[in-house]
Amino acid sequence: MGVGHSHGSGGHSHGPAAGAPAGHVGGKYRRRLAVSFALIAVFFVVELVFGLLSGSLSLLSDAGHMAADVVALGAALAATKIAAKSDRSGHRTFGSYRAEIFASGLAVLLMLGVSIYIMVEAVGRIGADPQIQTGPMIIVGALGLVINLIVMFLLRSGASESINVKGAYLEVVADTAGSVGVIAAGLLITWTGSPWWDTIVAVAIGLFVMVRAVMLGRQVLSILSQHAPPGLDVEQVYEELRKVPGVADVHDLHVWVLTSGMNVATAHIVARNVTDHSAILNAAQALLRDDFGIEHATLQVEQAASHECHEATW
Repeated sequence: MGVGHSHGSGGHSHGPAAGAPAGHVGGKYRRRLAVSFALIAVFFVVELVFGLLSGSLSLLSDAGHMAADVVALGAALAATKIAAKSDRSGHRTFGSYRAEIFASGLAVLLMLGVSIYIMVEAVGRIGADPQIQTGPMIIVGALGLVINLIVMFLLRSGASESINVKGAYLEVVADTAGSVGVIAAGLLITWTGSPWWDTIVAVAIGLFVMVRAVMLGRQVLSILSQHAPPGLDVEQVYEELRKVPGVADVHDLHVWVLTSGMNVATAHIVARNVTDHSAILNAAQALLRDDFGIEHATLQVEQAASHECHEATW
């Protein structure tokens, strides 16, 4: 983006996202995750038992989703605790914030695994005539719907702020759809006498979960690949930094997401005069924080007259 020059003064800014772990977004929802985990874990046992007793594939598939929920919520809960811990080893210079991203990745794998399992089971039922007890299906499905709606309410606000909470939330959304499907399958079998409704609904649930998993997986991979934050125009950031009074050029600008709510940037800024370095640094930090939501920016201000600093080749 510009020509490399010698190092002048450098600096970095720390906002809430880059400071103490208390400012960590996912940590705000730890208690809600704990309550959700307890509710889902208890109901999973109930649904698994009645799924086996009734012979319903849709009920068993929903129990499988519940099992995935238990693991995903447990991982999300553990990740918020790990992310809030300060690093004492000296090796994790960015802390452990990305534990949340790995927890979200685990949720994706679980959702995909459950979906594939449902499809395989559905194929295995072709040509069979399963005996299904619709009473337990409808009752347990209704109870599951109530539990899932409660958990959705608990996690909904956090899903828009934390990808970790969002992973758990999407698991519960899939479960809610599963509970509705179980109730619908039970009623359709009762009305028509055809057990095939159970398999059809189970496959529909599996496809729904798979689509949700792929969408979340794309977000996880985007963060792990250190892409720019969604909706942020890096070229606009570059142009606005160049408009800061006293700036001659900007190069080696990198912007990425560390974890939910934590956007990070680094850049080399070329100053026209050596006396402008401090003012440029303060203005650039304020610009990134206030206009682009980048709380942690590490900026190197360089002098235009020197040629010791070169742009990175990557």
